[in-house]
Amino acid sequence: MNFQIITFYEFKRLENLPEIKATVKSAMEEFSILGTIIVAEEGYNATVSGLPADIEKFVEIFESNLQTKLSYKSSFHTECPFLKAKVRIKKEIVSLRKAVEIEKGNGTHVKSDDWNKLISDGNTIILDARNDYEVEAGTFRGAINPKIEKFSDLPKYVAENLNPNEHKQVAMFCTGGIRCEKFAPLMLEMGFEKVYQLEGGILKYLEDVRENESLWEGECFVFDDRIAVDNNLQQGKAEDLRPLSVNPPQKK
Repeated sequence: MNFQIITFYEFKRLENLPEIKATVKSAMEEFSILGTIIVAEEGYNATVSGLPADIEKFVEIFESNLQTKLSYKSSFHTECPFLKAKVRIKKEIVSLRKAVEIEKGNGTHVKSDDWNKLISDGNTIILDARNDYEVEAGTFRGAINPKIEKFSDLPKYVAENLNPNEHKQVAMFCTGGIRCEKFAPLMLEMGFEKVYQLEGGILKYLEDVRENESLWEGECFVFDDRIAVDNNLQQGKAEDLRPLSVNPPQKK
């Protein structure tokens, strides 16, 4: 029996967050869906797991209640990598602690098929937008590791280490795309001329690009009991290097 794990997010103006939380939590319980969903006024961000038939039903309910069409990344595992169903209301669906106009990032997305060409360009600065312990599991060839402990530290790193007058073409990536959705507009505001983000993140790239053509090296850290996934989106072998200040995996 294989469990399906899906990740999805959307920047979408939401109201009545307590009502949304109750509705989504009810749907998770009805279809035995486990994982975490964050809702905020700026949108939602989720990683959940369940049997494929139940995931399909849950997605239908979610789309109907939030009046949207989900674009999610999917993988499979022999066990459910979560223990609980959580729906949390927060100020941000990914914490940058800076006001950003997401719309300014329109036109910066690069699909998986075009990513290799972009990052193989010698003029491109490749920026890993993830935390240091995530980068340790794997990253793209030639990428900069900013060695940050949390996403909200990234603006300071860029301000101190990258120069818009010298680094005119920056390509960034993260696990599923959500962090880059916030950071690409911010980099444009900081004066960087050409900013690109990997559409759908690493997970979409691994889904789309053949292993023998991939420029990804190592495994991709994921925030569930699998710890990391390999090029085939199967559970990897990377160790969990998260510091004690970060929540440990839900089970061993």
